[in-house]
Amino acid sequence: MTQFHWSRGIAMSMALSCVAAGQQATNARVVIPFPDPRLVISGLPWLEENGGRLSRLPARLKDSFRTPVWSLAQSTSGVRIRFSTNSSSIKIVAQSGTGRAHHMTSIMQNGLDIYVDGFYKASAWPDGKGRIDRSVGGLGAKSEFRTITVHLPLYGSASIQEITLAPGAEVKPPSPFAFPAPIVYYGSSITQGGCASNPGLSYQAILGRRLNADFVNLGFSGNGLGEPEVAKAVAEIDAVAFVLDYWANPAAAVFERTLPGFVDIIRTAHPTVPIIVTTPFYNPFRERIQAQKREIAEVFVSKRRAAGDTNIHCVEGREMISKDTAWGLVDGRHANSLGFYLCANGLEPHLRRVLGVPAAATGKEE
Repeated sequence: MTQFHWSRGIAMSMALSCVAAGQQATNARVVIPFPDPRLVISGLPWLEENGGRLSRLPARLKDSFRTPVWSLAQSTSGVRIRFSTNSSSIKIVAQSGTGRAHHMTSIMQNGLDIYVDGFYKASAWPDGKGRIDRSVGGLGAKSEFRTITVHLPLYGSASIQEITLAPGAEVKPPSPFAFPAPIVYYGSSITQGGCASNPGLSYQAILGRRLNADFVNLGFSGNGLGEPEVAKAVAEIDAVAFVLDYWANPAAAVFERTLPGFVDIIRTAHPTVPIIVTTPFYNPFRERIQAQKREIAEVFVSKRRAAGDTNIHCVEGREMISKDTAWGLVDGRHANSLGFYLCANGLEPHLRRVLGVPAAATGKEE
């Protein structure tokens, strides 16, 4: 009789152990080391070629670029991690920098933004040693899948180590973009995102959400000089539109000299893809020089169109930030977050027109 109860006790103990093990497995959070094929990386045309390195230019052409251009290409402006999940929470562990410029926030320069189905949810920033460890709950019901977008730093880089989801969460591909290829932006520090408060508030990111468009950010702070070596790399990208936004860095004479060649290189590879050339927005200290550059861009585009290239367009920068909206500037030269909102507003109707997208039916959602 005693033997019978002892055996039954062992059996019950084993059963309880199995149940506990099953519960532990069920309760285990889903840890996804980075990189992982379930986590889609957007904004890096040469990602595979570069062996997974988060560089905005191709490594095989490194020696053709000036050193500062290549160095700036290691900043992750425009880079996003995207996936769909039914997880109600997310945790991100990463290593980032700690440097900070006087007119930039730590989040913009070294942190992350988390968006859920195109709406801002949270941000993450590094501690004094550059470590990011951020948990965010309340993403939504477990029965519903939603697309998560993690925006990486605009002026630094972050090495994502892992993303952790709620127990039992599933991961699927993110929702598709509306276009088969990205919009490619080339330019200066303004193009790179200086000085939005957050990685998800560059004008390209705002327009990406409004148009459901992927994008590539090839802004290089202080070094958007219209160099043919960079133009050749830009022309390698399969794009639905190119936006040349590099008026801020070159002297007027350099802008006038390089713009035709830059466009020619793109046109050789993409005979009919829309090209938008932007002119300077308002700058309270440089209006004479800005006026020269506006005229250069306008005359150049007008001549190209008269010669038969009807897919090149000029966008007046003061449609983005004018004297009346100069509060969109952080230092008289770079845009703040409000300024990038204004830039997106000014550029959006032109992009919609060249991409064949109807005008927005409602007010601005960003």
